[in-house]
Amino acid sequence: MRVAALLALLSSLSWGVADFMGGLAARRAGSAQVLAVSYPSGAVIITFLALFVIPGELSTDLMGISVLTGIVGSIAIALLYAALVRGQMGVVSPITAVMSGAVPVVVGLLRGEEVTGFAFAGMGLAVLAVVLVSRESAAHHGRTPLSAIALAVASGFAIGVYLTVLGSAPENSGVWVASLGRWVSTVIMITFVLVIVRSFDRKTFPWMIAILAGVLDTTANGLFQLASQRGLLSVVAVLGSLYPVATVVLARVVIKERMNRVQGVGVFMALSAAILLAINS
Repeated sequence: MRVAALLALLSSLSWGVADFMGGLAARRAGSAQVLAVSYPSGAVIITFLALFVIPGELSTDLMGISVLTGIVGSIAIALLYAALVRGQMGVVSPITAVMSGAVPVVVGLLRGEEVTGFAFAGMGLAVLAVVLVSRESAAHHGRTPLSAIALAVASGFAIGVYLTVLGSAPENSGVWVASLGRWVSTVIMITFVLVIVRSFDRKTFPWMIAILAGVLDTTANGLFQLASQRGLLSVVAVLGSLYPVATVVLARVVIKERMNRVQGVGVFMALSAAILLAINS
């Protein structure tokens, strides 16, 4: 497995765990409050990586890209957490994955990226996989309201735009775009909580869960930036969009959300898609 594929898969795993933990925390304390804690936590970690572990060159152009990723990223994750509060994780997460993977794939192909038959097969299999993973059993039909589905679609589109912009970062920039973009998102979220939300119960707040969610989410962003610098955006984006598998499995194991046979087949297909896409990367 090549480096780009491995990095993209690691980002997918990290995103999946972060979504699960962020969704849990948001159910207890509200999405805005959780983001006001998770964002700066992740920003500190990835800035450390940008300075000492994965150094890159800073430029004026990077500042503009970073601001854009920060604004779009904060909107995307706020919509995602709002959807996770209203609907089942095993339904919301896969819907966002389909949309978030589709946007950079289209952009990559329009740029003229050449992919093999294996890659196209993997893309199709990945889309089918996340659709199957999102299927609820008849006994749970109707538990995910339309508002949650609409928020998930909007979130997925915003995430797709975010990944596309993040993937346009220069190869010599390290993880600076992901790092600076996270600080922009941090300022936006903290300002929103202080000015609009205001309420923040420090005693009952799930600090550890929110901090870990932020660290994992930011790490995933950095890994995706590195993957996009080493491989085709249309391929690494699909690999990165497989994150619902981790979310669904954790939801099944930890909070006992049921996984039916169709969802199990979807998980298997997702793994098969990852293999096909890795061959092309």
